[in-house]
Amino acid sequence: MIFLKFLIQIIAVSGIIYFVSGRLIGSNINFVRRVLSVVISVTLTSFVYWYSYLRHTDFLSETVMQTVTEVSTLIWLGSMLLISMLLYLVFELFDPSGITAGERRNDQKNLLLRLRSYWRQQKRLRQVLKIAVTNGVVQTIKYARQRENEKELAIALRSTLEQCGGIFIKFGQVLSTRKELFSPIFIDELERLQHRVKPLPSEQVTQILEGSLPKPVNEIFASFQMEPIAAASIGQVHKARLKNYDEVVVKLLRPEIKGIMRDDLEILEEFSNWLTSKSTWAESLGFRELARGFADGLREEIHLDIEVRNTLQVTNALAKSDYKVRIPKIYTAYCDENIIVMEYVRGKSVADGAAVFNSLEIDRRQFARTVLYSFFEQMLFSGIFHADPHPGNIHIDEKDGTPILLDFGAVGRLGATQQEGLKLFLMGIQLNDSNILYDGLTLLVENADHAERAKMEQAIDQILLKISYVDRIPTEELIHALFTVVRDFGLAFYPAVGLALRSLVTLDGTLRVIDSRFDIFMEAKDFSSTYMRASLLKPFKEPMATKERLQEELSMLIPTLRKMPRRVDQLIQRVESGKIILHHDVFSDEHNARFITNLFSRLVLLLVGITFGIISVALLAISQFIHDSYAVYLNTAAYIGLFLCAILLVRLSIQALRSMKQ
Repeated sequence: MIFLKFLIQIIAVSGIIYFVSGRLIGSNINFVRRVLSVVISVTLTSFVYWYSYLRHTDFLSETVMQTVTEVSTLIWLGSMLLISMLLYLVFELFDPSGITAGERRNDQKNLLLRLRSYWRQQKRLRQVLKIAVTNGVVQTIKYARQRENEKELAIALRSTLEQCGGIFIKFGQVLSTRKELFSPIFIDELERLQHRVKPLPSEQVTQILEGSLPKPVNEIFASFQMEPIAAASIGQVHKARLKNYDEVVVKLLRPEIKGIMRDDLEILEEFSNWLTSKSTWAESLGFRELARGFADGLREEIHLDIEVRNTLQVTNALAKSDYKVRIPKIYTAYCDENIIVMEYVRGKSVADGAAVFNSLEIDRRQFARTVLYSFFEQMLFSGIFHADPHPGNIHIDEKDGTPILLDFGAVGRLGATQQEGLKLFLMGIQLNDSNILYDGLTLLVENADHAERAKMEQAIDQILLKISYVDRIPTEELIHALFTVVRDFGLAFYPAVGLALRSLVTLDGTLRVIDSRFDIFMEAKDFSSTYMRASLLKPFKEPMATKERLQEELSMLIPTLRKMPRRVDQLIQRVESGKIILHHDVFSDEHNARFITNLFSRLVLLLVGITFGIISVALLAISQFIHDSYAVYLNTAAYIGLFLCAILLVRLSIQALRSMKQ
């Protein structure tokens, strides 16, 4: 009983050390490293304290607080705090990665919730990795490039995704549509996942409909097919007929999917990291990037009301387009975050539509060109685009061969500046001009002011040389190389731009499924020429619209023009009187000001720490020549000063390591 009481007191002291060390280290602290450093510090110092002092006393009869006034106890507590910070510094030193946004978010949660969440995630991750090892992924992936092992790896990967269930099955379904990345052996295996999801029972379907629709089911639908025509891990699709006899499909969200997503998406990303680390095959395939893009898209995809809004926006943006594609009509009156009611269209995926192409005598090249030009209009002019154009989301209409765009759960949005940057980007590639390509990239990246033009243009020239004198520009290789150059120069694409470039890579693969010789960059040149001609002729074709546009522009420009003479006169007067002063200093740039401020604050802390250290050493030296009771006070003050000096230096070291990683 006495020992249990002492153990509880030790745990309480550990909690205090955990809190105080965290406050002294600063913000953005990794939870796992923090707990580990405290546990090791408490264990180590407690053992040393017991072995050197407490075992010779009756320490179990006293509480920690009763002995806190003793010098030995104060040294023990101080050592515990200092060593925990030093251990955290060691962990930070040997950790190659910086503090991520996810860790910062997790650190803000309640301690118990973090512990529970971390334990649950680690347990699930161990389960996933055990399934992968059991299915032989580790053994077969090392020889994935050998043809005789490809079938074995495909079976192992499919079995692993299937047994993991939930989000992993959905990921496998998405991979099964990527025929431009995987061989037919993999596609055949992964397609088996499409039909192995258990549909929701009729009672649950009825419950979802009654909870989501504004009216009773029998007042909206003339008929409703309870057997789904498609079932997936996120939801399922039913065929129905409205009271006005319109044929529709009803997409339902699985009730449990949001909870599953919270638990499994991070695990999927960890699994993809592990798989990529085990095989150059997975790395060259971009397995990690596939999983990350899938996770980002899925977080938005599970909100069906967002998909409704996205579909309507793209439909309206393409309403007057010359490149006709079909987007299913949305019945917004019956939609919410858990259900979508949309037009039923009869079509085949472009990957499986060979019979439709042949029967309707559709020109595959013209079909691919229509799809590409529609996407160029979405990206470069309307600013909102379909972000996941894989073959499963692009169909051919069985009636007239019109391209059909499906599934707007993931879309991207580009501002006017980024649209202009993409236009220059495509033009620079087609003209093989690094100057134009650089100008485009500076509009697409953050912190473009810090770009080194000469060096960047040289790097871009090397990329352009690699793709010169070839029959078709390799889109994926080119965009991956540009991502690398941007990253190497300390820049980063805006998130929406990165999504657009990845969508171009996906679209390129889809278009080559339609026409294996299709080159999107050659077609981009023709699109630009066609669009420029249309733009020049537009004022003559639509004179009234042009007149109204000019009137709007002039109405906005006239107030500025009226102010110009007065402003020019004021400027001339200031120049004549010598009052024009050009002022620029290091603090005019926000980044520089922040850097200088942080540097100055750390310098102050460093000087304070050094001062404590020097004064403390001086006090210790002085106490050697004093032989009365004052020497005890001098020694105490000196050791406290050294302790504070060590605390400050450890904190500064941790901050310096973080700055180096960033």
